[in-house]
Amino acid sequence: MTLQPQEIATAVRQALEEDNGTGDVTTLSMIPRESSSIARMVAREPMVVAGLAFAIESFRALEPLIKLSLNTADGETIAAGHVLLTIEGQTRAILGGERVALNYIQRLSGIATATGQFVRAVHGTHAQILDTRKTTPGWRRFEKYAVFCGGGINHRMGLYDRVLIKDNHLASLADALPNPITAAVNRARCAYPDLLVEVEADNLEQVLQAIESKADIVLLDNMSLEMLTKAVSLSKGRVLTEASGGVSLSTVRAISETGVDYISVGAITHSVRAVDIGLDF
Repeated sequence: MTLQPQEIATAVRQALEEDNGTGDVTTLSMIPRESSSIARMVAREPMVVAGLAFAIESFRALEPLIKLSLNTADGETIAAGHVLLTIEGQTRAILGGERVALNYIQRLSGIATATGQFVRAVHGTHAQILDTRKTTPGWRRFEKYAVFCGGGINHRMGLYDRVLIKDNHLASLADALPNPITAAVNRARCAYPDLLVEVEADNLEQVLQAIESKADIVLLDNMSLEMLTKAVSLSKGRVLTEASGGVSLSTVRAISETGVDYISVGAITHSVRAVDIGLDF
């Protein structure tokens, strides 16, 4: 997944306007316009990097001639103490862009780092780690990009690019024949023949119905390891499988060993901790 320069520039401009308002009164009151400085963005802990373009844009938007030297790249794993970025130029611009730059790169690197932990936890198994739609409003593409940097796979970007038939859809089709899942899949195929169709299943009967209806993927929701193993056995060679629901670092390895194709993890976007990065003059 890639982000376009214009979407990064637009997001950063809005963030700078939010932060600076009518002006950085602290800096403007004491730092002369002609003052220049050198600052370094430094990792305070090990991490997977994501969001460098946002940090660069945060400073360059305030001072186009500012000098920026990258010492890493998105997707790289770095150790504590590593210098990500060196900034040289107008002191006012460095101070004015500092918080916006750090907010982006700390949050996005936190997502990439958490994703990398899950990816390493399932290493050697068949499973791949997926993200979800549980993202910060307005930041979805950015957060999904960070998942990609961490080695994860992007699931659907929104409600428009994949059919995902969930429990509430099925409840609204309770009286449909021959059963709600088959009816839902048939309607989806008719309306959007070019899109993947995925069905959420809570039990093995629904798994069988999803298979028989020729869904592309069956989402195995909140199933025990025993039930997951049975569902994978039923699905093998017939439909792809995705495990979902309450997945954590302590449980993901066991889930992956059931043989599922994918494991979706909402926590890598909705509950992630921003990593510790400092800007030192």
